[in-house]
Amino acid sequence: MSRVKLIFSMSARNLRRQWRRNSILLFAITVAIGGVIVLNSFVRGMQVQMVDTVVDNLSGHIKLHAHGYRDDPTVERGFSIGTDDVDFALKDLPVMGWATRLTVPSVVMSERETRGAQLVGIDPDRESISFISSATLEGTQLADVHDSQILIGRALLDDLQTKLGRRIVVITQDADGISKEIGYTIAGVYDAQSESAERAFVFTGLEALQGLLATNQVTELSIRFRTRYVDQADYTIVQTAFSEFDVLSWQQSNPLVAFLYETVDVVIYIWLGIVLGALVFGLVNTLITAVLERTQEFGLFRAVGMRPTVIVSQVVLESVILMVIGIALGLVGSLAVFTWLSEGIDLSAFASGVDMMGMSPRINPAALPRDISIVILISLVLSVVASFFPAIRAVRMNPLEALRD
Repeated sequence: MSRVKLIFSMSARNLRRQWRRNSILLFAITVAIGGVIVLNSFVRGMQVQMVDTVVDNLSGHIKLHAHGYRDDPTVERGFSIGTDDVDFALKDLPVMGWATRLTVPSVVMSERETRGAQLVGIDPDRESISFISSATLEGTQLADVHDSQILIGRALLDDLQTKLGRRIVVITQDADGISKEIGYTIAGVYDAQSESAERAFVFTGLEALQGLLATNQVTELSIRFRTRYVDQADYTIVQTAFSEFDVLSWQQSNPLVAFLYETVDVVIYIWLGIVLGALVFGLVNTLITAVLERTQEFGLFRAVGMRPTVIVSQVVLESVILMVIGIALGLVGSLAVFTWLSEGIDLSAFASGVDMMGMSPRINPAALPRDISIVILISLVLSVVASFFPAIRAVRMNPLEALRD
């Protein structure tokens, strides 16, 4: 214990003696650690929002289709399923809710413009699992499955150059493959987080649409879990329970977003390696300079019989103390940045690119304890590794030559 106290006091004394140089290094460590944590948190925020946006945009965590629907998304590829059957299959899973929908490709026409969109028949009482339940709405919400009015997105409304309360014509195919023109009154206009969703979907009552298309079937069953990420075991249970369907995770339904999601992990660790690698070089250079300036001091220690392990421990401890203080200040600094940017970063100027990546225009930080722990652990390990070369250099000095210098 006395040896530990001696090493600690000597390390602390030397850090105070070289306070100018150490202050600069400490500032660099603080900026590096704080910067890595902040940037990683915003990148994680992008990743989290990719998942939330995809799940909200009718995909759910898991979506079921009849075999062949994805290749030929028509009413003929529909299916029928009972409410009791779904509830029984999902009763032991942490499910927030589920909803069946009738989704068909369509052409939407106003008196001025024509656009393509997905016509979706929904049960409003079950859509708490999707963005349509929480979207800002101008006008009236669909009352029930029998409501034959229509909801369209703000972006699509602007593209069609029409207004709330006016009529539009939707062209699609019924169960017999016959084209049908359906007139709708715009009951409501919804504002979603992304313009792509506003352009992609128009909503009407499920049974009202089934009646118009001469079918009693649906084309999809969407399941949303209470957790952001679904365990593989839970996915396997759903896949087994609905083996007669194509059971797709959100990654399978949205391969581009899934690829971007996985890429984020690689980007985070590359960024972490670059920043902490540069920090290690700075730490090594500073410690080597400190050792060279203390040549006579180390020579005297060796001459009076101080063991090499004590000198190595002293140099390593100086590095670790600097790193620990820098980590603490970096954490405090990152917390201050999170408080300052508590409402997130507005990326609406890059709306088209953000939409393509499946994110909302406002990115909020998501500081994961796992990421922070990795940064702290790697920083401490690197501080020890970086100090070994200067420490070895110090103990290999010839005491007589060191005193003569």
